[in-house]
Order: sequence, then structure tokens, then C-alpha cells
Amino acid sequence: MTLTYITGGIRSGKSEFAEQLAALNEGTVLYVAFGIETDEEMKNRINNHKERRPNNWAVLEKPNDLVEYQTVYQEYDVILVDCISSWVANKCMGIPERELKEAKSKVYIFNEVEEWLKRIRSVKQHVIVVLNEVGLGGVALSSLGRFFQDVLGKVNQLIAHESDEAYAVLSGLTMRLK
Repeated sequence: MTLTYITGGIRSGKSEFAEQLAALNEGTVLYVAFGIETDEEMKNRINNHKERRPNNWAVLEKPNDLVEYQTVYQEYDVILVDCISSWVANKCMGIPERELKEAKSKVYIFNEVEEWLKRIRSVKQHVIVVLNEVGLGGVALSSLGRFFQDVLGKVNQLIAHESDEAYAVLSGLTMRLK
């Protein structure tokens, strides 16, 4: 198994870079997507991703399930997960505001990511994971925004640490980190 970690800001070009890496590999590709059409803008963003993908790539859209459908990975040569940040956002939106300050709310998400990482260590496929970098922006004004930033920052660290190779994409330029 090879785990490739790709991070960058929103609209940095990280998804396009991940798609290029996936296309370089011979074999079948599974695109794992977590985006949810919550409004017209999000619908357009999702459609842009769909239009860029080759028609022969399989797609798995399970917005809240990181681990449950992982057995499907075994049927493909390359797994492109785009993007874990959307999965984290989906998880955060399901937490009542009064629970955002409770450590167990974060730990629940971290445990699911650690379980996912544990399981992908045993697969033979090349797994490419895309995440938004939150460490370059300001501190969010809302408690939900700060919770999301804290959780995503730690999730980035967990996945980057386990990765075999890591890249940062800034303004369409790619830097190899690891």
C-alpha cells in the first residue's frame, strides 16, 4: 500500500493534482466523494469535479461513512479520496452545538480516522487522500468553525504522519513535503 497525502487551500488545485496522480496509475480507479449538494453553489462544485473525472472511474458517494464501505477498495487499483475535509465537515454538522466543547466529540472523529488508517495499511492499493489545509487561515468566529478547524488540523496531522508521500498545493503549484 502506498498512501499519498495532498493538502492545500480551497481552490488551490489539490484535487486536480490528485486526479492527475490517479490517472498516471494503470488500472482501475475508485473515486470516494463526500460532498453533499446543500445548495446551488455546492451542486456546481460537485458537478465540476464530476466533469473532470474520466468516465471509466467508479464513484462511491457515502458522505458520512469513512470506514464502513472500505471493503469496496479491494476491487480497485487506485483509491482517490476527495476530500476528507468534506467528510469532517459532515461529521461536525451532525454534532449538537452544546457538545462542541466536549472532548468526546473530537475523539469520536479522530478514532474513526485512526480506524480508517489502520485498515488501509492492510490494502495493496495506492490510496490518494485530499484534505484542506486549515492552518494558514484565521481563527473562525463561530464555535462550530473553531471546532471544525481543530478537528481538521488534527486529522491532517494523523494522515500526513502515516503517509508514504505528501504534497502541498498552493496557487496551482505543487511542493513535495515527504
